[in-house]
Amino acid sequence: MESQVTVRARSGRAALSPAHRIAADLDAYLGDPMDDGAAPFSYQAIVEAEERDELPRGAVEAVRNWGFPAYLVPCHLGGRLATLEELFFVTRGISRRSVTLAVMYGSGLLAVNPVWLWGDERQQRTVADGVLGGALACFGVSEADHGSDVMACEAEAERQEGELILSGTKWPVGNATRGRFVTTYARTGSRDFSLILVDKDQLDPETWFVLPPVRTVGLRGHDLSGIVFTGARLPADRVIGRQGSGLVQTLKTLQITRTAIAALSVGTIDAVVRIGMEYARQRTLYGADIYQIPVIRDHLIKAHLDLLIAECVAIPVTRSLTVAPARLSLWSSIVKYFVPVLGEEVVASIGTVLAARGYLREGVAHGVFQKLQRDHAIASIFEGTTHVNLSNVAGQLPYLVTSPEVTGEEDELLADLFRWTRIPPAWRPDGRRLQLTNEGLDEIGQRFEATAYEVLTEAKVHAAPGVAEELADLLSRIADLRADMHAGVHEAEGDTTSVAALGRARRYCEIHAMVSCMLTWLHNRDDFGGAFADGGWLVLCLQRLLQRVQPDTELTEDHLAVIEAAMFKGFGERRWFSLLSLAAEDAPDPRAGV
Repeated sequence: MESQVTVRARSGRAALSPAHRIAADLDAYLGDPMDDGAAPFSYQAIVEAEERDELPRGAVEAVRNWGFPAYLVPCHLGGRLATLEELFFVTRGISRRSVTLAVMYGSGLLAVNPVWLWGDERQQRTVADGVLGGALACFGVSEADHGSDVMACEAEAERQEGELILSGTKWPVGNATRGRFVTTYARTGSRDFSLILVDKDQLDPETWFVLPPVRTVGLRGHDLSGIVFTGARLPADRVIGRQGSGLVQTLKTLQITRTAIAALSVGTIDAVVRIGMEYARQRTLYGADIYQIPVIRDHLIKAHLDLLIAECVAIPVTRSLTVAPARLSLWSSIVKYFVPVLGEEVVASIGTVLAARGYLREGVAHGVFQKLQRDHAIASIFEGTTHVNLSNVAGQLPYLVTSPEVTGEEDELLADLFRWTRIPPAWRPDGRRLQLTNEGLDEIGQRFEATAYEVLTEAKVHAAPGVAEELADLLSRIADLRADMHAGVHEAEGDTTSVAALGRARRYCEIHAMVSCMLTWLHNRDDFGGAFADGGWLVLCLQRLLQRVQPDTELTEDHLAVIEAAMFKGFGERRWFSLLSLAAEDAPDPRAGV
């Protein structure tokens, strides 16, 4: 594994990784969405465009001018895509304003990644120059009659005298109309499927056409349409990588975009919690603002905790693309299942806070809540539905319930993943480093006992009074849940597809989230200090996660004041809600991430 670098701030403490500084720059450039003067990324401008089924005028140009397309192109090809962590943070920044615009670029990321991973030099240069110049791309996989059954693909690319003759229909496809490049999944033999790089600019216009836009519940203004090829002629060297490897390439490519989709959810959570707090402080009932109503406070604090949990789960997996890419087959599915589901629950909870106001297309934050609610619904559908990703976890579970031999490298790997001040190595795309399964390895989930022991040991010495005792009880309960889940897997040997199997996969994801919170505390305690190091937030996050399994679990009231203060700090200073708000004043500057 490549060695990592930790940079130091002037204070002597470790500085945050560059991803936070890049995101801060974008956030400042786009402005506060609550400010009507921050057009085209104010909520007012976004909602007005929504009513016209359009993107806000000037929004795409603004994002291009800042340089966002460069974060879709690896550094060695002239772009700025050094780590998936950086792309995650900037996508989160756009998503807390407009999920629609973030999805437009997300569709492009899905399309170009196969070129970065397997394309030849000419293919990579052509696409890199196009994307850096503002061109969009799309991934033509879906077909109307076949859904996720890619083995039933009817689009075909037949070889004739050194050319490919491409025919077939791809629908629905994001960016199909506006996109210049179409990474097309097509049959190239009786049982062979390949990915083919189609450049519309190089096609005979008589051999292809686009289908009308698809009307959708959310993402209004996004180009969701289709494309039809009718004997389009392409040079035979437009096949990406080896002919016949399209299915494997597609499955591996999805591991990257599944992880990136979590940014849509984290950005949405940030936005709706902020909107809920704004309303709760301004809305007066019974002589006081409604935040004073216990149930309203409860909804908002729990939603804020859910955002902190989502950070703990998603950020390490974004780092794994360059730190441990062979683990993405499992971890990307865990993130893709867990974080969007968490986002859906938070959106529903804030809808309860807003009550009737959440149903209106005007009023609170110009009525943007209903748009965020509709737009975020796509997060659980894109790149494999919730059930598809749980099925992927369930299929690997029988190989994960037995702890592998310890090699001595696990501690360093976990530090690379979870320590926010470590700089991951730059991404040099290589499809061979991605695997279709984890081959029975999961350094996060399988090291629960070692992690729990370390948490308790550190908490006894460094955490706030009483935290270690609370953690001991919580970790014992988690251990029992984990033992029950393992027993279920062993008792139902070979069952990876039943409803019960999906339930065990869901439990595995929940425990993964718990361990991720524990590891985030362990690996950042020294650098962040303050309330972060005290560990009360960790107690609350574990209690919040246990509520998914044991609803009568109560949050410790004594710790809520610190979380509440951090929430109000982020709200008042118009910063992202983040664990960084719990850091000591001399810790890495939280402004670097917001």
